[in-house]
Amino acid sequence: MACAIGVLGLIVVPVAAAAQRAGRLLQVGVLRTGSPPDAFVDVFRMALRDLGYVEGKTIAVTLRWAEGKHGRLPALAAELVRLGVDVIVTGQQPAILAAKQATGVIPIVMIAADPVGSGLVDSLARPGRNLTGLALVSSELDGKRLELLTEVVPKASRIAILQIAGNPARLLRWRASRLAAEKLGVSLQAVEVSLPFDFESAFAVVRKGRAGALLVPAGFTPNLKDRKAIVELAAKHRMPTLYDTKEFVDAGGLMAYGPSLAAAHRRAAAYVAKILKGANPAELPVEQVDRFYFVINMKTARVMGLDLPPALVARADELIE
Repeated sequence: MACAIGVLGLIVVPVAAAAQRAGRLLQVGVLRTGSPPDAFVDVFRMALRDLGYVEGKTIAVTLRWAEGKHGRLPALAAELVRLGVDVIVTGQQPAILAAKQATGVIPIVMIAADPVGSGLVDSLARPGRNLTGLALVSSELDGKRLELLTEVVPKASRIAILQIAGNPARLLRWRASRLAAEKLGVSLQAVEVSLPFDFESAFAVVRKGRAGALLVPAGFTPNLKDRKAIVELAAKHRMPTLYDTKEFVDAGGLMAYGPSLAAAHRRAAAYVAKILKGANPAELPVEQVDRFYFVINMKTARVMGLDLPPALVARADELIE
């Protein structure tokens, strides 16, 4: 194996040097929950190229797609391990867990919603074990998102929040959201969605609970099919909805406040480069994304008959017409 961490975590063999001695290309495994084409995978590969890693000459990228079937992830992760990749890159909780369970040795670069809250790493400063990467959000951000929703729908007395059943991070975010909701004078409705995602049933629960707005957190994002399903249902039910990432708004969603997934995938390539040069993932701090974008789809707002406050529109980083 190209990168080996000793039993006590003290011995690190530089991956690039080991690969050169073995006379082979550096191997990067990519585990995805969705299906191709995937714009973020393209961004990641371009970032590797910009860092000097040329596919077919100095590096090989092996892709494995779950195609929305999360039950396939453990087998796909195990396959990457059997192939002897030097590093695994992945995102979303189910895929990260599958990779973590498949290997405790091969470095894993993750793009995770809340890696500390969900128990993936010990801390951002010293993640420990073989995982490192990017932390996309913190639970405190949901307070800001709830505030934005109350500006759009000031008469809403209840706001629903989609949650992925079984995701440990949902509890941490729920506690933070509840505290923020109390300050805003609104109640919250937790709506759990189990795998495989059944968004039709989730929206029925939202409507039954008489929520006036909806918050969709990270975890549903990378799969294009899921994004479209949620956006279409929000439009069908005329439900003002705020998402964690801009990609939902590009697909027709109303608003988003959160990080750039494209930027996160570029940063993931930088982590891969450090590991391929011999860095120990246990000692590479997880980077907390600190740049967030507020995006509004004005066309969707008009279709839904929403009269957005001018002060809110003025604060947007981007308006989609």
